[in-house]
Amino acid sequence: SCADHGTKINVIRNNTHKYSVSAMCNVLHIPKSSYYYQANLCEKEAHEREEVELSNEIQRIFKGSRCNYGTRKLKVELKKQNWIVSRRRIGRIMKQLSLVSNYTVAQY
Repeated sequence: SCADHGTKINVIRNNTHKYSVSAMCNVLHIPKSSYYYQANLCEKEAHEREEVELSNEIQRIFKGSRCNYGTRKLKVELKKQNWIVSRRRIGRIMKQLSLVSNYTVAQY
């Protein structure tokens, strides 16, 4: 157990299916809180990468529709590409990217 901190965390992460986290932390002389803190950081980084990828996809579909699609149609297009995203999340991303869809005026 003279390995560096990152190596110990990786050993624990790779063996969680075999042994309990608390037992491995005791053996490797590392606090459980350190392991869970590191695991939480990894999840946040993965979520941020997913958010960037989703933003790029929304922007691509929006530009492909000649700026016509709103949240409803974007949701349908994203579902075709196996992205399960809520309309609220799409709307929030559109707002962050300053994407405003064109809309037609009702004709009488």
